[in-house]
Amino acid sequence: MLEILSEFFASSGIMQLNGQALLMIGISLFFLYLGIYKKYEPYLLIPIAFGMLLVNLPGNGLMEEGGLLRLLYMGIEYGIYPSLIFLGVGASTDFGPLIANPKSMLLGAAAQMGIFFAFLGAILLGYTALEAASIGIIGGADGPTAIYLTSQLADHLLGPIALAAYSYMALVPVIQPPIIRMLTTKEERQIKMKQLRPVSRLEKILFPIIVTIVVILLVPSAAPLVGMLMFGNLIKEVGVVPNLVEVGKNAMMYTVTILIGLTVGAKADAETLLNPKTLGIIALGLVAFSIGTASGVLFGKLMSKLTKGQINPMIGAAGVSAVPMAARVVQKVGQEEDPSNFLLMHAMGPNVAGVIGSAIAAGVLLNFFG
Repeated sequence: MLEILSEFFASSGIMQLNGQALLMIGISLFFLYLGIYKKYEPYLLIPIAFGMLLVNLPGNGLMEEGGLLRLLYMGIEYGIYPSLIFLGVGASTDFGPLIANPKSMLLGAAAQMGIFFAFLGAILLGYTALEAASIGIIGGADGPTAIYLTSQLADHLLGPIALAAYSYMALVPVIQPPIIRMLTTKEERQIKMKQLRPVSRLEKILFPIIVTIVVILLVPSAAPLVGMLMFGNLIKEVGVVPNLVEVGKNAMMYTVTILIGLTVGAKADAETLLNPKTLGIIALGLVAFSIGTASGVLFGKLMSKLTKGQINPMIGAAGVSAVPMAARVVQKVGQEEDPSNFLLMHAMGPNVAGVIGSAIAAGVLLNFFG
């Protein structure tokens, strides 16, 4: 009997526990706490944290060949899950503010500067070009895009990059307001913008079709993300397939969110996360996101000058891809200065442009380094 018990414990995960595994289990429990009680991106942080917990419990074989999480991870490996997330985003997003004010596309483009600054910074710090490209994309504040690009270029960094990307998305209301206030004057923050013109149904239908053709002809490697984003938006705007829209933005979106969270978390093992490079990724991600926000605001100031005060420069901060959080931050900061100022719909233009911009940036980086 003692021999049987001895063999049982020898083959159990308990006997394989070590200091690193215990530390990673503690970190995963901390992330669960943040997702559950602090509500930091709970839809993604809870699955990611639980995936981390599973993979760091020794001996279960979930990420080994033929293991459950290893099989599910193929959806990340082949770029399936991030593309399906983009389909859901398209099905739940109104591109009307962007169509009504096409100039806001420039603000979305300007806010992607953080991606390329972080890329250069990572190169200078000794990361490979593939790793630097994956780190830089954190600056777009777009989790699915970061996951997609990293899975194609630097799969070994997927865990820390995904955690950094979603952490900064959750911290948008904390990080952005000080940057906005530092770069704008009180008078600029109080600028009221004219009401956006109504956008016709025909325009909304044509927009995703035209964007798909133009972008994919220019940057073919952006096709998986941009194509699914625009397809999702098209089925929303045509108004004849409501069941597809409902599935795309709800059932499918939440199913894929569970799968992407668990499998990304399962890449955050001790060897990857307890690495000095991880601290560099977190720091560079913050720099990328901050520069992206600042670039959008500064370009907004330029547009404000050129239009003689018709554009509130704060909406440039919404050019990062965190939809609709960044637009809500602009609205909140604007109303703190003037409660009668409503900037949300104006900020949604650059915000939606930022989603398209980060997908194109990922395509460009993939084209160069993939």
